[in-house]
Amino acid sequence: MSPVRVRFAPSPTGALHIGGVRTALYNFLLARQTGGTMILRIEDTDQSRYVPGAEEYILESLAWAGIHIDEGVGVGGPHAPYRQSERKQLYRQFAEKLVAEGHAYYAFDTEAELETMRKSLLAAGGSTLPYGSQTRAQMANSLTLPSAETSLRLQRGDEYVIRLKVPADETIHLHDLIRGDVYVHSSQIDDKVLMKSDGMPTYHLANVVDDHLMQISHVIRGEEWLPSAPLHVLLYRSLGWADTMPQFAHLPLLLKPDGHGKLSKRDADQMGFPIFPLNWTDPKTNELVKGFRESGYLPEALLNFLAFLGWNPGTEQELFTLPELINAFQLERIGKAGARFDIQKAKWFNQQYLKQKSVADLAPFLTAELTARDRSVSETTVALAITILKERITFPHELWSEGEFLFVAPTTFDESVAAKKWNAEAVAVIRAYKDALIATEPFTAPAVKDVLEKTTQALHIGTGKILQALRLALTGRGTGPDLMIAMEIIGREGVVARLEHALKTLTVKS
Repeated sequence: MSPVRVRFAPSPTGALHIGGVRTALYNFLLARQTGGTMILRIEDTDQSRYVPGAEEYILESLAWAGIHIDEGVGVGGPHAPYRQSERKQLYRQFAEKLVAEGHAYYAFDTEAELETMRKSLLAAGGSTLPYGSQTRAQMANSLTLPSAETSLRLQRGDEYVIRLKVPADETIHLHDLIRGDVYVHSSQIDDKVLMKSDGMPTYHLANVVDDHLMQISHVIRGEEWLPSAPLHVLLYRSLGWADTMPQFAHLPLLLKPDGHGKLSKRDADQMGFPIFPLNWTDPKTNELVKGFRESGYLPEALLNFLAFLGWNPGTEQELFTLPELINAFQLERIGKAGARFDIQKAKWFNQQYLKQKSVADLAPFLTAELTARDRSVSETTVALAITILKERITFPHELWSEGEFLFVAPTTFDESVAAKKWNAEAVAVIRAYKDALIATEPFTAPAVKDVLEKTTQALHIGTGKILQALRLALTGRGTGPDLMIAMEIIGREGVVARLEHALKTLTVKS
């Protein structure tokens, strides 16, 4: 059995869509599981759509996600170069070979002539046919022109394209690892352009030539390429490579969160979630689009989420480390149906991975926020804050938004809580508690809890009855993490000052 060699082959036409990251991930998982090779190839044959910075963005995105490349752009390898724009002459050789062997032909039709053909077909039959077996005999190409005229046109530099000569009446068979057997009649395939008038190959020719020369064993790509697959089968056969044709697997579409229609950037913008792995600034409009990384998603959580967009392990397990994903992954367990892009599920994965992070892993996020606000806090205090906050956050930056009250005294109080809980009993306990805390030593969570219980017992008021009012006085909120640990973080001076402020500011509703 030949070694597994897979490739991720994006075009540098802008930011890498999150669906592209999923495609790269599936290729990567198969390569790692089989001890194979993961190749990165940049398919930049369409120079009119090339966007500066896009290639660098692709490389950075894959590196951040943890999808490591074994061979290709940025790494090198035995099949260099790995940018298709640098392999231009190579493709021409194979295009000319196809012409010489009768599998392709030169087409000299101008845009005006092609438009005339379309109009005449409409007038005659009410529908248009593609440039193919039913129409090519009426057009200006090397199949219809005398060989001497074809040679003359080539010699004098007339513009032309090279088109594949698709058989007129044949059923083309393709076996897809996800979708099973696919059959397409050749009448449904037009004579695709293989070589453009500017001398650059189209995707179809370059893709097939490169996959063959780079010894690709599996082509794992999006469902949108399934209609082109029979054409690629014809190309492999015409070039004499049918016996070494790679296996195909066409991945299901990523659908909108409601499951209706293909996921687009517009959907993501409207619903307020990222669709690119990293921040992307459009070089033409300067529009900044926020990425998953900058939105606070962890790469391991994102990969776990993406793996489940189409693939199912066949068990109840949802959380997979990368080694576990590699071990469990099977192309045959990828479904045909589109996968709903549930951003809430992505957030859930992020929560689970954040919970698994150590205090040391998360400390830099909170420390950076404190430094930005010129607040000096000990490492012990930072660690204590993270301990009570990490179970309550979805993203690392929420350590500050959820925990700001630990370092900044409240300036307002939740009126709905005050109306229900700030009563005479609460005021009596909090006033006595404040006085008792002044002498409490050490000022730790167990100590302040003990003092609170003794205070409420002395006043014959249940602790549970005043706990929410105490939280309100200290944080301005009615809910939050462990209040006793929060008091230890705030410190004696801060706690006493906050209680005094609340007692002066809040009034008991009659």
